[in-house]
Amino acid sequence: MRTTPTTVSLVAAGALALAALTACGGDSGGGTASTAGGAATGKIAVSATDTTCDVATTELPAGTATFSVTNNGTKVTEFYVYAAGDRVMGEVENIVPGLTRDLIVELPAGVYETACKPGMVGKGIRGPLKVTGEAKPLTSDAKLAEATESYQRYVRSQTAALVEKTQEFVDAVKAGKIEEAKRLYPIARTYWERIEPVAEIFGDLDPKIDGREEVVEEGMEFTGYHRLEKDLWVKKDVSDSGPIADRLMEDVKLIVSKANEERLSPVQLGNGAKSLLDEIATGKITGEEDRYSHTDLWDFAANIEGAKAAIAALRPVLEERDPELVKEIDENFARVERTLEKHRDGDGWKPHNELSKAELKELSDVINALAEPVSRVSAAVTR
Repeated sequence: MRTTPTTVSLVAAGALALAALTACGGDSGGGTASTAGGAATGKIAVSATDTTCDVATTELPAGTATFSVTNNGTKVTEFYVYAAGDRVMGEVENIVPGLTRDLIVELPAGVYETACKPGMVGKGIRGPLKVTGEAKPLTSDAKLAEATESYQRYVRSQTAALVEKTQEFVDAVKAGKIEEAKRLYPIARTYWERIEPVAEIFGDLDPKIDGREEVVEEGMEFTGYHRLEKDLWVKKDVSDSGPIADRLMEDVKLIVSKANEERLSPVQLGNGAKSLLDEIATGKITGEEDRYSHTDLWDFAANIEGAKAAIAALRPVLEERDPELVKEIDENFARVERTLEKHRDGDGWKPHNELSKAELKELSDVINALAEPVSRVSAAVTR
């Protein structure tokens, strides 16, 4: 869950890592730089500042659209397309000042909202977006339809384990078994982190489950995994944590029921894989995500596995449309896995605060190298 960053330096660290990546080439699914304005390529230009969010059009034909978002402000920003109830149809994050990043999104006819979030906080600067007419969904292609079904089977396997392991974690918290709860915390979160592209679709449920302490600044109560993490590692007392644990379990069950019915579009699969890599580059690498337990590398590994599952679902289509891209992605996944394996500790991973700056930089470099070809997946599946 991306909420208000802990400090400006953490934002800058993640954003600069992405800026280095985006300087390398074109982006197509929430990834790297593109031509500012986008008029020549048929993209929808979005000019974001610290106080405005100017979208070139407020009405689109149904189908696949590309928003080309340029940050003309002074703060790192994000861009979202929301359906009713703040259901996320597409998002692109960590757009540093002066940078342009693209978002490909598939939209059926309906009423939506666009939003820029300067400083990556709050509800954003919103505007209306109307989509009219009809278009064949990408899943009218049999191979793309099978890709979404394949990924849904993966989601169902992960949500079943998520419910089971979160219940074990909650039970340990409520029983006051602090060491057992600490052991179970990163295990339960592994299944959450693998399916975040689905989990983040559903409005406020994601921050209720996975929001960090900064959600208070956005008018929300601090609950979920990270509230219990703080109780376990900082407060070292869970005697009054039972209600928070029960609420976490209720919210997890609710989001699992929604996720098991959701069918991501092929574009969302590509964007989701990229967003998982962005999560690592902006939260896990800095230690921001699990700041109390330092179990960030568990999340790092789970994000990699989730991204790999999304790409695996799309693999038959990608092999047909861009075999060289598949080869490049495979090579980079292997490099990331080899690098991460250096920090294995038994059945888990070393604490983030035990890694040196050089080791963290090595991880950052290989994940950014992987993110570049993954950023081209959404464009490949819409050809």
